[in-house]
Amino acid sequence: MKFLSKLAVGILGMLSIYTFCNSNVFKINRVRVQTRKFPLNGKVQILQISDMHNKRAWGLHKRLLYKIDKLHPDMIVLTGDLVDRKTKDFRKIFTFIDMLAATKIPIFFVTGNHEWGNSKNKQFLTGLENRGVIILSNKAVELELNSVKVTLVGIDDTSTEHENIPEAFRHVKNDAYMILLSHSPYVIKKYPYLPVDLVLSGHTHGGQIRFPIIGAVISPGGGLFPELDKGLFQWGRDKYIYVDSGLGTSTIPIRFLNQSQMSLIQIERDN
Repeated sequence: MKFLSKLAVGILGMLSIYTFCNSNVFKINRVRVQTRKFPLNGKVQILQISDMHNKRAWGLHKRLLYKIDKLHPDMIVLTGDLVDRKTKDFRKIFTFIDMLAATKIPIFFVTGNHEWGNSKNKQFLTGLENRGVIILSNKAVELELNSVKVTLVGIDDTSTEHENIPEAFRHVKNDAYMILLSHSPYVIKKYPYLPVDLVLSGHTHGGQIRFPIIGAVISPGGGLFPELDKGLFQWGRDKYIYVDSGLGTSTIPIRFLNQSQMSLIQIERDN
């Protein structure tokens, strides 16, 4: 019995260490997407940060900046839930945004459900704008990166019904490669005929807790055993959606078989 008790304690200890590392030691997830809309040798790299939920433990912000400095992305996209709905003090996250802005890499942001649930929503968004973050609130911008033309469309969170699709696409031309930033991946279920090439989203946390073979058990908006849990999915002819599982946690501060991450998405010419 003593042996079994010690074994149980040992197993619990190892599981605790493992879940702690999954939640606090992040990785870089590298994703490749190909398109024929790019010119020969055309390439754009996007760093996606999602679902931080005001996470700041263990020098996270400095560790993120160290990695970002080495990656040299063409732009940074923040796909919602940068803070939690309960966050009242934005000083730490604003310090992180200041550090991001100092890299001179263009930064774009779309709202998540937690931003809309936060009572200081307007103060937070104003703080982002004051730091040079471009908030894509149901609007689009045309960019030229590495001699490649890209249209970036951003919508407010669909899970809280703040999106305005007609307004977001009002001035969009269909000839450039088009990327949609949407916090919730279920935008493609709600609007299956969106004229976009790639959707970048978050929201699901990858299920936060996963099991072998089964994958995600439950996710926000996806219910039990969600289809769009994390990773790259094809949802139409030459249309893709990438769901980032994010850096933070919600409800319970645990990740299992689902290491926290930010993603480097490389879009390149399909030869």
